[in-house]
Amino acid sequence: MKKTVFITGSANGIGRHLSEVFYNQGFNVVATDFQMDKLMSQTQHWQSANTLVEQLNVTDSEHWQRVVQKAIQKFGKIDILLNVAGVITPGFVADFSLKDIDYQIDINVKGVMYGTKIIADEMMKIGEGHIINFASLAGVAPIHGLALYSASKFAVRGFSLAVRPELKEKGIQVSVICPDLVNTNMLTLQLDYEAAALTFSGNKPLKVEDMEKAVFHHALGKKQVEILVPSHRGFTAKLGNFFPSIGFWLTETLTKKGLKQQAAMKKQR
Repeated sequence: MKKTVFITGSANGIGRHLSEVFYNQGFNVVATDFQMDKLMSQTQHWQSANTLVEQLNVTDSEHWQRVVQKAIQKFGKIDILLNVAGVITPGFVADFSLKDIDYQIDINVKGVMYGTKIIADEMMKIGEGHIINFASLAGVAPIHGLALYSASKFAVRGFSLAVRPELKEKGIQVSVICPDLVNTNMLTLQLDYEAAALTFSGNKPLKVEDMEKAVFHHALGKKQVEILVPSHRGFTAKLGNFFPSIGFWLTETLTKKGLKQQAAMKKQR
């Protein structure tokens, strides 16, 4: 029996790439996103027998339940959940609005929690499954200039690690992937924000193919709980979080590097 994967954020970036990969590998794919025009354009070549393409507002728990039930009715079960959908609002605390807080928390945090809870309930009925939540290295160490995004990803990472032991007892694996900057539209969005300089302090942005390896090799293959990509930047993030004074020093140093690389990328646009 084919395995079924449920993916959020399927219309763009990481979610789009992973949806295509799972489809090409013969999975039943439930591809969801709020941007239905983009989603339909991307999936128009898919065969309908093993796919379900649905609009999903991840901030609406009732909408989650309706789409999940459609998936269960069509495929019988959900084996894998990938909570990929996410947004970012760069800005210093003096600049972002109260609405920006709701926007980040509703999508990045509540969306992941809703999906995990609702689909875990279905997985528990069959006694197996794998939930993969996308956080960020900004959820490992606090990122200056991305306070809202960083806080939301700390929440995703903390939630994922907290529910992992209890769900493992029910036969459900949980993994949380924490990548550095990935070359998607989220990178482009941050180019014009000085507050996002620290995001660009790595040697080079990751590719969506790096996320494919994190999912298939590290999460589904090795059943790793926490996956930091790349590992050396993950170590730096852990170090900065464990020793805040070192983290503040690293922030100043890496921000200078990030500003230079951010400016260089803007010129290449």
